[in-house]
Amino acid sequence: MNCRIFFTSVLFTSIFAQVSYAQSKAERKILEQLKTDIEYLASDSLEGRRTGTKGEKLASEYIVKRYKEIGIFPYGDMYRYNFKFFGDKEPANSSLIRIGDNALKINKDAFPMAFTAEKRVYSEIIPDIIEQNSISLMPLYKDKEEADNPHFDWEKAAFEKTGAAAKQSATGVLFYDSYDSKYAPTFNGKSELEVAEIPAAFISYKSYQQYIKGGISDSTSVTLPLELNLAVKRIERFGNNIAAYIDNKAPYTVVLGAHYDHLGYGEDGNSLHAHSGSDREIHNGADDNASGTAAIFALAEMIKKSDLKKYNYLFINFSGEELGLYGSKAFVKDLNMDSSKIAYMVNLDMVGRLNDSTHALTVGGVGTSPAWGEFLAKENKNFKIVIDSSGVGPSDHTSFYHANIPVLFFFTGTHKDYHKPGDDADKINYPGELQVINYVYSLVAMMEEKDKPAFTQTKQTTMGKARFKVTLGIMPDYTYQEGGVKADGVTEGKAAANAGIKAGDIIIQLGEHKIAGMQGYMEALGKFAPGDKTTVVLRRGNEELTLPIEFGAK
Repeated sequence: MNCRIFFTSVLFTSIFAQVSYAQSKAERKILEQLKTDIEYLASDSLEGRRTGTKGEKLASEYIVKRYKEIGIFPYGDMYRYNFKFFGDKEPANSSLIRIGDNALKINKDAFPMAFTAEKRVYSEIIPDIIEQNSISLMPLYKDKEEADNPHFDWEKAAFEKTGAAAKQSATGVLFYDSYDSKYAPTFNGKSELEVAEIPAAFISYKSYQQYIKGGISDSTSVTLPLELNLAVKRIERFGNNIAAYIDNKAPYTVVLGAHYDHLGYGEDGNSLHAHSGSDREIHNGADDNASGTAAIFALAEMIKKSDLKKYNYLFINFSGEELGLYGSKAFVKDLNMDSSKIAYMVNLDMVGRLNDSTHALTVGGVGTSPAWGEFLAKENKNFKIVIDSSGVGPSDHTSFYHANIPVLFFFTGTHKDYHKPGDDADKINYPGELQVINYVYSLVAMMEEKDKPAFTQTKQTTMGKARFKVTLGIMPDYTYQEGGVKADGVTEGKAAANAGIKAGDIIIQLGEHKIAGMQGYMEALGKFAPGDKTTVVLRRGNEELTLPIEFGAK
Protein backbone atom coordinates (compact mmCIF):
# COMPACT_ATOMS: atom_id res chain seq x y z
CA MET A 1 0.00 0.00 0.00
CA ASN A 2 1.17 3.50 -0.84
CA CYS A 3 2.29 5.34 2.27
CA ARG A 4 -0.72 7.47 3.23
CA ILE A 5 -3.24 6.10 5.72
CA PHE A 6 -6.74 7.36 6.43
CA PHE A 7 -10.09 5.96 7.60
CA THR A 8 -12.88 7.18 9.78
CA SER A 9 -16.39 6.01 10.51
CA VAL A 10 -17.88 2.69 11.59
CA LEU A 11 -20.90 1.46 9.63
CA PHE A 12 -22.14 -1.00 12.19
CA THR A 13 -20.86 -3.16 15.02
CA SER A 14 -21.70 -6.83 15.20
CA ILE A 15 -21.59 -9.20 18.15
CA PHE A 16 -18.79 -11.62 17.44
CA ALA A 17 -18.77 -15.30 18.21
CA GLN A 18 -15.48 -17.16 18.28
CA VAL A 19 -14.23 -17.34 14.69
CA SER A 20 -14.79 -20.79 13.26
CA TYR A 21 -11.73 -21.41 11.12
CA ALA A 22 -11.96 -23.27 7.84
CA GLN A 23 -12.45 -27.00 8.19
CA SER A 24 -13.63 -28.22 4.81
CA LYS A 25 -11.26 -29.93 2.42
CA ALA A 26 -11.75 -27.18 -0.18
CA GLU A 27 -10.96 -24.46 2.35
CA ARG A 28 -7.89 -26.30 3.64
CA LYS A 29 -6.67 -26.47 0.06
CA ILE A 30 -7.14 -22.71 -0.36
CA LEU A 31 -5.26 -22.06 2.88
CA GLU A 32 -2.36 -24.24 1.75
CA GLN A 33 -2.18 -22.42 -1.58
CA LEU A 34 -2.37 -18.99 0.09
CA LYS A 35 0.58 -19.96 2.27
CA THR A 36 2.54 -21.27 -0.74
CA ASP A 37 1.87 -18.13 -2.78
CA ILE A 38 2.66 -15.64 -0.03
CA GLU A 39 5.77 -17.46 1.17
CA TYR A 40 7.22 -17.38 -2.35
CA LEU A 41 6.27 -13.79 -3.17
CA ALA A 42 7.59 -12.60 0.21
CA SER A 43 10.78 -14.67 0.08
CA ASP A 44 14.24 -13.12 0.21
CA SER A 45 14.94 -14.49 -3.27
CA LEU A 46 12.61 -11.82 -4.72
CA GLU A 47 14.43 -9.05 -2.83
CA GLY A 48 11.32 -7.08 -2.01
CA ARG A 49 9.77 -6.98 -5.54
CA ARG A 50 10.85 -3.40 -6.21
CA THR A 51 9.37 -2.22 -9.50
CA GLY A 52 11.73 -2.69 -12.42
CA THR A 53 14.08 -5.15 -10.67
CA LYS A 54 14.86 -8.83 -11.14
CA GLY A 55 12.69 -9.56 -8.08
CA GLU A 56 9.68 -7.92 -9.70
CA LYS A 57 10.31 -9.92 -12.88
CA LEU A 58 10.46 -13.18 -10.92
CA ALA A 59 7.21 -12.25 -9.18
CA SER A 60 5.54 -11.45 -12.52
CA GLU A 61 6.63 -14.82 -13.92
CA TYR A 62 5.16 -16.58 -10.89
CA ILE A 63 1.87 -14.70 -11.31
CA VAL A 64 1.61 -15.72 -14.97
CA LYS A 65 2.36 -19.33 -13.99
CA ARG A 66 -0.41 -19.28 -11.39
CA TYR A 67 -3.02 -18.04 -13.89
CA LYS A 68 -1.98 -20.76 -16.32
CA GLU A 69 -2.36 -23.34 -13.53
CA ILE A 70 -5.84 -22.02 -12.73
CA GLY A 71 -6.73 -22.16 -16.42
CA ILE A 72 -7.39 -18.48 -17.05
CA PHE A 73 -6.28 -17.03 -20.36
CA PRO A 74 -4.40 -13.77 -20.86
CA TYR A 75 -6.22 -10.49 -21.35
CA GLY A 76 -5.88 -9.85 -25.06
CA ASP A 77 -2.79 -11.37 -26.65
CA MET A 78 -0.60 -11.47 -23.53
CA TYR A 79 -0.57 -11.63 -19.75
CA ARG A 80 2.19 -9.07 -19.28
CA TYR A 81 1.65 -5.35 -19.98
CA ASN A 82 4.80 -3.26 -19.69
CA PHE A 83 4.75 0.38 -18.70
CA LYS A 84 7.43 3.03 -18.53
CA PHE A 85 7.86 5.65 -15.84
CA PHE A 86 10.54 8.00 -14.60
CA GLY A 87 12.29 7.50 -11.28
CA ASP A 88 15.14 9.43 -9.69
CA LYS A 89 16.98 12.26 -11.37
CA GLU A 90 20.58 12.09 -12.54
CA PRO A 91 22.93 14.51 -14.30
CA ALA A 92 22.53 14.28 -18.07
CA ASN A 93 25.53 12.97 -20.00
CA SER A 94 25.76 16.34 -21.71
CA SER A 95 26.38 18.23 -18.46
CA LEU A 96 29.61 20.22 -18.48
CA ILE A 97 31.30 22.34 -15.82
CA ARG A 98 34.47 23.93 -17.21
CA ILE A 99 36.84 26.22 -15.31
CA GLY A 100 39.51 27.68 -17.57
CA ASP A 101 40.73 24.74 -19.63
CA ASN A 102 39.63 22.16 -17.06
CA ALA A 103 36.48 20.15 -17.58
CA LEU A 104 35.49 18.85 -14.14
CA LYS A 105 34.40 15.26 -13.64
CA ILE A 106 30.65 15.17 -12.96
CA ASN A 107 29.71 13.56 -9.63
CA LYS A 108 33.35 13.55 -8.55
CA ASP A 109 34.68 17.10 -8.81
CA ALA A 110 31.34 18.81 -9.27
CA PHE A 111 27.70 18.23 -10.15
CA PRO A 112 24.67 20.16 -11.40
CA MET A 113 22.07 20.89 -8.75
CA ALA A 114 19.01 18.68 -9.17
CA PHE A 115 16.92 21.84 -9.56
CA THR A 116 19.15 23.44 -12.21
CA ALA A 117 17.75 25.09 -15.28
CA GLU A 118 18.82 23.35 -18.47
CA LYS A 119 20.95 26.03 -20.09
CA ARG A 120 24.46 26.81 -21.28
CA VAL A 121 25.98 29.97 -19.84
CA TYR A 122 29.47 31.45 -19.98
CA SER A 123 31.24 34.25 -18.12
CA GLU A 124 34.35 34.99 -16.13
CA ILE A 125 34.68 34.04 -12.48
CA ILE A 126 34.11 36.90 -10.10
CA PRO A 127 34.19 35.38 -6.59
CA ASP A 128 31.40 36.05 -4.09
CA ILE A 129 29.82 38.88 -6.08
CA ILE A 130 26.54 38.80 -7.97
CA GLU A 131 26.81 40.77 -11.18
CA GLN A 132 24.25 41.16 -13.90
CA ASN A 133 24.74 38.85 -16.88
CA SER A 134 27.44 36.86 -15.08
CA ILE A 135 27.73 33.52 -13.36
CA SER A 136 27.92 34.03 -9.61
CA LEU A 137 30.52 32.07 -7.62
CA MET A 138 28.89 31.64 -4.23
CA PRO A 139 29.79 29.88 -0.94
CA LEU A 140 27.35 27.14 0.05
CA TYR A 141 28.02 27.58 3.79
CA LYS A 142 28.21 30.82 5.74
CA ASP A 143 30.62 29.40 8.34
CA LYS A 144 32.34 26.24 9.60
CA GLU A 145 29.53 25.50 12.05
CA GLU A 146 26.97 25.40 9.25
CA ALA A 147 29.28 23.26 7.10
CA ASP A 148 29.61 20.63 9.83
CA ASN A 149 25.93 20.63 10.81
CA PRO A 150 24.40 17.30 9.64
CA HIS A 151 20.91 18.84 9.75
CA PHE A 152 21.68 21.80 7.52
CA ASP A 153 19.46 21.63 4.43
CA TRP A 154 22.10 22.64 1.94
CA GLU A 155 19.94 21.97 -1.11
CA LYS A 156 17.07 24.18 0.05
CA ALA A 157 19.56 26.92 0.96
CA ALA A 158 21.17 26.67 -2.47
CA PHE A 159 17.74 26.76 -4.14
CA GLU A 160 16.81 29.95 -2.31
CA LYS A 161 20.18 31.59 -3.07
CA THR A 162 19.80 30.65 -6.74
CA GLY A 163 16.38 32.31 -6.83
CA ALA A 164 17.81 35.46 -5.24
CA ALA A 165 20.69 35.50 -7.73
CA ALA A 166 18.27 35.17 -10.64
CA LYS A 167 16.32 38.19 -9.38
CA GLN A 168 19.58 40.15 -9.48
CA SER A 169 20.02 39.09 -13.13
CA ALA A 170 22.80 36.57 -12.57
CA THR A 171 22.97 34.07 -15.45
CA GLY A 172 23.99 31.13 -13.26
CA VAL A 173 25.43 30.10 -9.89
CA LEU A 174 28.39 27.90 -9.00
CA PHE A 175 28.38 26.97 -5.31
CA TYR A 176 31.58 25.92 -3.56
CA ASP A 177 32.62 24.37 -0.25
CA SER A 178 35.37 26.40 1.38
CA TYR A 179 35.26 24.55 4.74
CA ASP A 180 35.79 20.91 3.68
CA SER A 181 32.44 19.93 5.18
CA LYS A 182 32.10 16.63 7.03
CA TYR A 183 28.85 16.17 5.11
CA ALA A 184 29.95 17.07 1.61
CA PRO A 185 26.92 17.39 -0.70
CA THR A 186 26.25 14.85 -3.41
CA PHE A 187 23.74 14.98 -6.22
CA ASN A 188 20.24 14.46 -4.80
CA GLY A 189 18.40 12.22 -7.23
CA LYS A 190 15.26 12.29 -5.10
CA SER A 191 15.00 16.07 -5.01
CA GLU A 192 11.47 17.43 -5.29
CA LEU A 193 12.50 21.06 -5.68
CA GLU A 194 11.23 22.89 -8.73
CA VAL A 195 13.39 23.88 -11.67
CA ALA A 196 15.18 27.18 -11.06
CA GLU A 197 15.25 30.04 -13.55
CA ILE A 198 19.02 29.79 -14.05
CA PRO A 199 21.56 26.96 -14.07
CA ALA A 200 23.21 26.06 -10.76
CA ALA A 201 26.02 23.66 -9.88
CA PHE A 202 28.29 22.69 -6.96
CA ILE A 203 32.07 22.29 -6.89
CA SER A 204 33.84 20.27 -4.21
CA TYR A 205 36.27 21.64 -1.62
CA LYS A 206 39.24 19.98 -3.33
CA SER A 207 38.26 21.25 -6.78
CA TYR A 208 37.61 24.75 -5.43
CA GLN A 209 41.08 24.84 -3.93
CA GLN A 210 42.70 23.47 -7.08
CA TYR A 211 40.87 25.19 -9.88
CA ILE A 212 39.60 28.43 -8.40
CA LYS A 213 41.71 29.51 -5.43
CA GLY A 214 44.76 28.19 -7.21
CA GLY A 215 43.72 29.75 -10.48
CA ILE A 216 43.06 33.32 -9.38
CA SER A 217 45.88 35.48 -8.02
CA ASP A 218 45.39 38.33 -5.64
CA SER A 219 45.46 40.65 -8.57
CA THR A 220 41.97 41.81 -9.52
CA SER A 221 43.05 41.85 -13.16
CA VAL A 222 43.32 38.05 -13.35
CA THR A 223 40.13 36.10 -13.90
CA LEU A 224 39.14 32.65 -15.10
CA PRO A 225 36.56 31.75 -17.74
CA LEU A 226 33.70 29.60 -16.45
CA GLU A 227 31.24 27.57 -18.50
CA LEU A 228 28.12 25.82 -17.21
CA ASN A 229 26.23 23.62 -19.63
CA LEU A 230 23.82 21.79 -17.33
CA ALA A 231 20.97 19.35 -17.71
CA VAL A 232 19.23 16.84 -15.46
CA LYS A 233 17.21 13.87 -16.63
CA ARG A 234 14.87 11.37 -15.05
CA ILE A 235 16.00 7.76 -15.03
CA GLU A 236 13.72 5.60 -17.15
CA ARG A 237 12.27 2.61 -15.33
CA PHE A 238 9.92 -0.11 -16.45
CA GLY A 239 7.29 -2.18 -14.67
CA ASN A 240 4.96 -5.03 -15.54
CA ASN A 241 1.24 -5.35 -14.97
CA ILE A 242 -0.20 -8.85 -15.30
CA ALA A 243 -3.75 -9.36 -16.59
CA ALA A 244 -5.83 -12.54 -16.97
CA TYR A 245 -9.38 -12.72 -18.29
CA ILE A 246 -12.47 -14.89 -18.09
CA ASP A 247 -14.47 -14.02 -21.19
CA ASN A 248 -18.14 -14.92 -20.68
CA LYS A 249 -19.17 -12.91 -23.78
CA ALA A 250 -20.98 -10.56 -21.43
CA PRO A 251 -21.55 -6.85 -22.13
CA TYR A 252 -19.78 -5.73 -18.93
CA THR A 253 -16.59 -6.68 -17.12
CA VAL A 254 -15.74 -6.84 -13.41
CA VAL A 255 -12.14 -5.95 -12.48
CA LEU A 256 -10.48 -7.54 -9.45
CA GLY A 257 -7.01 -6.26 -8.72
CA ALA A 258 -4.10 -6.09 -6.31
CA HIS A 259 -0.59 -4.71 -6.56
CA TYR A 260 2.32 -7.11 -6.21
CA ASP A 261 5.29 -4.72 -6.05
CA HIS A 262 6.92 -3.67 -2.80
CA LEU A 263 9.89 -1.63 -1.57
CA GLY A 264 12.94 -3.75 -2.38
CA TYR A 265 15.61 -2.57 0.03
CA GLY A 266 13.87 0.77 0.53
CA GLU A 267 15.88 2.50 -2.20
CA ASP A 268 13.02 4.78 -3.24
CA GLY A 269 12.79 6.43 0.15
CA ASN A 270 9.43 4.90 1.09
CA SER A 271 10.65 2.65 3.91
CA LEU A 272 9.68 3.47 7.49
CA HIS A 273 12.62 1.47 8.82
CA ALA A 274 15.26 3.50 10.65
CA HIS A 275 18.69 2.39 9.46
CA SER A 276 22.15 3.79 8.94
CA GLY A 277 22.26 3.31 5.18
CA SER A 278 24.87 0.57 5.33
CA ASP A 279 22.59 -2.07 6.85
CA ARG A 280 20.24 -2.53 3.90
CA GLU A 281 17.45 -4.98 4.64
CA ILE A 282 14.97 -6.64 2.30
CA HIS A 283 11.39 -5.46 2.68
CA ASN A 284 9.52 -8.65 1.81
CA GLY A 285 6.00 -7.15 1.88
CA ALA A 286 4.06 -10.27 2.87
CA ASP A 287 0.99 -8.29 3.87
CA ASP A 288 1.79 -5.41 1.52
CA ASN A 289 0.88 -6.85 -0.87
CA ALA A 290 1.69 -10.51 -1.36
CA SER A 291 -1.49 -11.05 0.65
CA GLY A 292 -3.69 -9.23 -1.87
CA THR A 293 -1.93 -10.89 -4.80
CA ALA A 294 -2.53 -14.36 -3.38
CA ALA A 295 -6.14 -13.44 -2.61
CA ILE A 296 -6.71 -12.52 -6.26
CA PHE A 297 -5.45 -15.97 -7.29
CA ALA A 298 -7.91 -17.58 -4.86
CA LEU A 299 -10.80 -15.47 -6.13
CA ALA A 300 -9.84 -16.17 -9.73
CA GLU A 301 -9.95 -19.91 -9.10
CA MET A 302 -13.26 -19.68 -7.22
CA ILE A 303 -14.86 -17.65 -10.01
CA LYS A 304 -13.39 -19.93 -12.69
CA LYS A 305 -15.06 -22.96 -11.02
CA SER A 306 -18.36 -21.16 -10.41
CA ASP A 307 -21.50 -20.55 -12.44
CA LEU A 308 -20.95 -16.78 -12.38
CA LYS A 309 -21.54 -15.81 -16.01
CA LYS A 310 -23.35 -12.46 -16.01
CA TYR A 311 -20.08 -10.53 -16.22
CA ASN A 312 -16.65 -11.05 -17.72
CA TYR A 313 -13.90 -11.11 -15.10
CA LEU A 314 -10.58 -9.32 -15.47
CA PHE A 315 -7.86 -10.06 -12.89
CA ILE A 316 -5.02 -7.54 -12.73
CA ASN A 317 -1.83 -7.61 -10.67
CA PHE A 318 -0.31 -4.13 -10.69
CA SER A 319 3.27 -3.02 -10.25
CA GLY A 320 4.46 0.51 -9.45
CA GLU A 321 1.80 1.05 -6.77
CA GLU A 322 4.29 1.89 -4.04
CA LEU A 323 5.78 4.63 -6.22
CA GLY A 324 2.48 6.39 -6.89
CA LEU A 325 -0.05 4.04 -8.53
CA TYR A 326 2.05 4.03 -11.71
CA GLY A 327 0.92 0.61 -12.89
CA SER A 328 -2.82 1.06 -12.48
CA LYS A 329 -2.69 4.53 -14.01
CA ALA A 330 -0.81 3.15 -17.00
CA PHE A 331 -3.26 0.25 -17.39
CA VAL A 332 -6.29 2.52 -17.41
CA LYS A 333 -4.64 5.05 -19.72
CA ASP A 334 -2.64 2.87 -22.12
CA LEU A 335 -5.49 0.44 -22.77
CA ASN A 336 -7.86 3.38 -23.21
CA MET A 337 -10.24 1.65 -20.82
CA ASP A 338 -13.88 2.26 -21.68
CA SER A 339 -15.49 2.91 -18.29
CA SER A 340 -18.95 2.31 -19.74
CA LYS A 341 -18.00 -1.35 -20.26
CA ILE A 342 -16.60 -1.86 -16.73
CA ALA A 343 -19.20 -2.80 -14.12
CA TYR A 344 -17.02 -2.14 -11.06
CA MET A 345 -13.52 -2.64 -9.67
CA VAL A 346 -12.51 -4.39 -6.43
CA ASN A 347 -9.04 -3.74 -4.99
CA LEU A 348 -7.38 -5.89 -2.32
CA ASP A 349 -4.40 -4.28 -0.58
CA MET A 350 -3.04 -5.56 2.76
CA VAL A 351 -5.67 -8.16 3.60
CA GLY A 352 -3.40 -10.56 5.46
CA ARG A 353 -3.33 -9.27 9.02
CA LEU A 354 -6.93 -9.49 10.24
CA ASN A 355 -6.86 -8.79 13.97
CA ASP A 356 -8.44 -11.70 15.83
CA SER A 357 -9.46 -9.37 18.66
CA THR A 358 -11.06 -6.49 16.76
CA HIS A 359 -12.03 -8.29 13.51
CA ALA A 360 -11.80 -4.86 11.84
CA LEU A 361 -12.08 -4.83 8.05
CA THR A 362 -11.97 -1.50 6.28
CA VAL A 363 -13.99 -1.11 3.09
CA GLY A 364 -13.20 1.97 1.02
CA GLY A 365 -15.04 3.42 -1.96
CA VAL A 366 -18.46 2.81 -0.43
CA GLY A 367 -19.79 6.11 -1.74
CA THR A 368 -18.91 5.35 -5.37
CA SER A 369 -22.16 3.48 -5.97
CA PRO A 370 -25.54 3.16 -4.21
CA ALA A 371 -25.23 -0.60 -4.75
CA TRP A 372 -22.57 -0.97 -2.05
CA GLY A 373 -24.88 0.08 0.76
CA GLU A 374 -27.14 -2.91 0.26
CA PHE A 375 -24.23 -5.34 0.46
CA LEU A 376 -22.66 -3.75 3.53
CA ALA A 377 -25.99 -3.59 5.33
CA LYS A 378 -26.14 -7.38 5.41
CA GLU A 379 -25.33 -8.82 8.81
CA ASN A 380 -21.85 -10.28 9.05
CA LYS A 381 -20.56 -12.16 12.09
CA ASN A 382 -16.90 -12.25 11.03
CA PHE A 383 -16.05 -8.56 10.72
CA LYS A 384 -16.49 -5.19 12.29
CA ILE A 385 -16.83 -3.17 9.10
CA VAL A 386 -15.14 0.22 9.00
CA ILE A 387 -16.08 2.30 5.98
CA ASP A 388 -14.50 5.05 3.97
CA SER A 389 -16.87 6.55 1.41
CA SER A 390 -14.28 8.19 -0.82
CA GLY A 391 -13.28 6.70 -4.13
CA VAL A 392 -9.84 8.23 -3.64
CA GLY A 393 -7.49 6.30 -1.39
CA PRO A 394 -3.90 5.13 -1.03
CA SER A 395 -4.10 2.29 -3.53
CA ASP A 396 -4.91 1.29 -7.11
CA HIS A 397 -8.70 1.59 -6.99
CA THR A 398 -8.13 5.36 -7.17
CA SER A 399 -7.03 5.06 -10.82
CA PHE A 400 -10.32 3.36 -11.70
CA TYR A 401 -12.43 5.79 -9.68
CA HIS A 402 -10.93 8.64 -11.72
CA ALA A 403 -12.15 6.80 -14.83
CA ASN A 404 -15.72 6.98 -13.41
CA ILE A 405 -15.83 3.33 -12.37
CA PRO A 406 -17.47 2.23 -9.07
CA VAL A 407 -14.82 0.83 -6.73
CA LEU A 408 -14.44 -1.04 -3.47
CA PHE A 409 -11.22 -1.33 -1.49
CA PHE A 410 -10.60 -4.02 1.15
CA PHE A 411 -7.93 -3.59 3.84
CA THR A 412 -7.38 -5.34 7.19
CA GLY A 413 -5.41 -2.49 8.72
CA THR A 414 -1.93 -1.17 9.26
CA HIS A 415 0.51 -2.60 11.81
CA LYS A 416 3.99 -2.09 13.27
CA ASP A 417 5.62 -3.88 10.31
CA TYR A 418 4.07 -1.59 7.69
CA HIS A 419 6.78 -0.57 5.17
CA LYS A 420 9.45 -2.23 7.32
CA PRO A 421 11.58 -5.36 6.90
CA GLY A 422 9.44 -7.22 9.45
CA ASP A 423 6.46 -7.67 7.11
CA ASP A 424 7.10 -11.40 6.67
CA ALA A 425 4.99 -14.40 5.69
CA ASP A 426 5.01 -15.99 9.15
CA LYS A 427 2.94 -13.06 10.46
CA ILE A 428 0.04 -13.52 8.03
CA ASN A 429 -3.30 -14.53 9.53
CA TYR A 430 -4.16 -17.10 6.86
CA PRO A 431 -7.59 -18.12 8.24
CA GLY A 432 -8.44 -14.43 8.57
CA GLU A 433 -7.41 -13.78 4.98
CA LEU A 434 -9.60 -16.64 3.83
CA GLN A 435 -12.54 -14.97 5.59
CA VAL A 436 -11.83 -11.78 3.64
CA ILE A 437 -11.65 -13.75 0.38
CA ASN A 438 -14.98 -15.43 1.08
CA TYR A 439 -16.51 -12.05 1.94
CA VAL A 440 -15.33 -10.54 -1.34
CA TYR A 441 -16.59 -13.57 -3.24
CA SER A 442 -19.99 -13.15 -1.62
CA LEU A 443 -20.03 -9.58 -2.96
CA VAL A 444 -19.18 -10.77 -6.47
CA ALA A 445 -21.86 -13.47 -6.29
CA MET A 446 -24.48 -10.98 -5.05
CA MET A 447 -23.64 -8.55 -7.87
CA GLU A 448 -24.36 -11.32 -10.41
CA GLU A 449 -28.00 -10.85 -9.49
CA LYS A 450 -27.89 -7.06 -9.91
CA ASP A 451 -27.74 -4.64 -12.77
CA LYS A 452 -24.48 -2.87 -13.53
CA PRO A 453 -23.97 -0.56 -10.51
CA ALA A 454 -24.35 3.18 -11.04
CA PHE A 455 -21.31 5.39 -10.49
CA THR A 456 -21.38 8.33 -8.09
CA GLN A 457 -18.64 10.82 -7.33
CA THR A 458 -17.52 11.17 -3.73
CA LYS A 459 -15.92 13.75 -1.55
CA GLN A 460 -12.18 13.30 -1.31
CA THR A 461 -11.01 12.11 2.09
CA THR A 462 -8.43 14.41 3.64
CA MET A 463 -5.36 12.32 4.43
CA GLY A 464 -2.75 13.42 6.95
CA LYS A 465 -2.62 16.71 8.83
CA ALA A 466 -4.21 19.76 7.26
CA ARG A 467 -1.50 22.14 6.06
CA PHE A 468 -3.59 24.83 4.46
CA LYS A 469 -6.62 26.92 5.23
CA VAL A 470 -8.00 26.24 1.74
CA THR A 471 -8.06 23.45 -0.81
CA LEU A 472 -8.28 23.65 -4.57
CA GLY A 473 -10.16 20.36 -4.78
CA ILE A 474 -8.01 18.41 -7.21
CA MET A 475 -6.25 15.06 -7.03
CA PRO A 476 -2.75 15.85 -8.36
CA ASP A 477 -1.01 13.47 -10.72
CA TYR A 478 2.19 12.85 -8.76
CA THR A 479 3.78 11.14 -11.77
CA TYR A 480 3.58 14.30 -13.93
CA GLN A 481 7.00 15.95 -14.29
CA GLU A 482 6.66 18.40 -17.17
CA GLY A 483 6.04 21.69 -15.36
CA GLY A 484 2.96 22.71 -13.41
CA VAL A 485 0.58 20.40 -11.56
CA LYS A 486 -1.69 18.10 -13.53
CA ALA A 487 -5.19 17.44 -12.17
CA ASP A 488 -5.82 13.70 -12.13
CA GLY A 489 -9.32 14.29 -10.76
CA VAL A 490 -11.54 17.19 -9.69
CA THR A 491 -13.85 17.13 -6.65
CA GLU A 492 -17.37 18.43 -7.18
CA GLY A 493 -18.33 21.50 -5.17
CA LYS A 494 -14.74 22.59 -4.53
CA ALA A 495 -12.97 25.68 -5.87
CA ALA A 496 -11.44 23.94 -8.90
CA ALA A 497 -14.71 22.44 -10.12
CA ASN A 498 -16.57 25.71 -9.54
CA ALA A 499 -13.94 27.54 -11.59
CA GLY A 500 -14.25 25.09 -14.48
CA ILE A 501 -11.01 23.16 -14.01
CA LYS A 502 -11.18 19.67 -15.53
CA ALA A 503 -9.26 16.44 -15.09
CA GLY A 504 -6.19 16.60 -17.33
CA ASP A 505 -5.72 20.37 -16.94
CA ILE A 506 -2.21 21.49 -15.98
CA ILE A 507 -2.17 24.32 -13.43
CA ILE A 508 0.76 26.69 -13.97
CA GLN A 509 -0.19 29.74 -11.87
CA LEU A 510 -2.39 30.70 -8.91
CA GLY A 511 -2.79 34.44 -8.62
CA GLU A 512 0.69 35.91 -8.92
CA HIS A 513 2.35 32.64 -7.87
CA LYS A 514 3.86 30.62 -10.72
CA ILE A 515 3.69 26.86 -10.29
CA ALA A 516 6.43 24.67 -11.69
CA GLY A 517 5.67 21.59 -9.58
CA MET A 518 4.16 20.26 -6.36
CA GLN A 519 6.27 22.36 -4.04
CA GLY A 520 5.25 25.60 -5.73
CA TYR A 521 1.64 24.43 -5.75
CA MET A 522 1.66 23.82 -1.99
CA GLU A 523 3.44 27.10 -1.29
CA ALA A 524 0.88 28.94 -3.42
CA LEU A 525 -2.06 27.35 -1.59
CA GLY A 526 -0.55 28.49 1.69
CA LYS A 527 -0.93 32.12 0.58
CA PHE A 528 -4.73 32.00 0.45
CA ALA A 529 -7.56 32.02 2.99
CA PRO A 530 -11.26 31.10 2.69
CA GLY A 531 -13.13 33.73 0.70
CA ASP A 532 -10.08 34.91 -1.28
CA LYS A 533 -10.66 35.48 -4.98
CA THR A 534 -7.94 35.26 -7.60
CA THR A 535 -7.23 33.70 -11.00
CA VAL A 536 -5.84 30.33 -12.03
CA VAL A 537 -3.80 29.90 -15.20
CA LEU A 538 -3.81 26.46 -16.79
CA ARG A 539 -2.92 24.56 -19.91
CA ARG A 540 -5.65 22.50 -21.54
CA GLY A 541 -4.32 20.74 -24.61
CA ASN A 542 -2.74 23.46 -26.76
CA GLU A 543 -4.68 26.25 -25.04
CA GLU A 544 -3.67 28.43 -22.10
CA LEU A 545 -6.69 29.57 -20.07
CA THR A 546 -7.11 32.06 -17.24
CA LEU A 547 -10.12 31.39 -15.00
CA PRO A 548 -11.49 33.28 -11.99
CA ILE A 549 -11.48 31.22 -8.79
CA GLU A 550 -12.79 31.67 -5.25
CA PHE A 551 -11.56 29.64 -2.30
CA GLY A 552 -14.03 28.24 0.18
CA ALA A 553 -13.30 26.65 3.53
CA LYS A 554 -11.28 23.45 3.40
